Amino acid sequence: MTRVIAIVTLALVLTSGGSLARAQESAAEAQNKQIVLEFYEKALNGKNPEAAISYFGSHYTQHNPGVADGVEGFRKFIDFLRQKYPQAHSEPKHVFADGDYVIIHSQAIQEPGTRGAAIVDIFRLENRKIVEHWDVIQPVPETVSNSNGMF
Repeated sequence: MTRVIAIVTLALVLTSGGSLARAQESAAEAQNKQIVLEFYEKALNGKNPEAAISYFGSHYTQHNPGVADGVEGFRKFIDFLRQKYPQAHSEPKHVFADGDYVIIHSQAIQEPGTRGAAIVDIFRLENRKIVEHWDVIQPVPETVSNSNGMF
């Protein structure tokens, strides 16, 4: 019985491109990633809250303690970003989707010439609309204890 399981497992590995660990990304997950990346570009790099708001669902829950819930909280955050850091730019380095969740690992530079921050944004979508957001922010340090890099 063990040998049959091993043969079936090997056949699955060979027919799936060599990896059982990475499942195929669904079309819905790919679409969710595209939606969030478009939103990200319009909101953070374009600093255009009106264009970005069209990506929100019927509600928007914000988990960043420095930003208020809802569309008005989002508008105020983008207005703050535009006024305080007009040259701010965020570059997505990795994007992952898991069902209705999209995770972006990015480097955010508030002012040119600075190291910026490593940010992980987590978005939850309902019916292809963003309804929830979390983030974790870590400054890029001047010195590090390894050579792995943050991105």
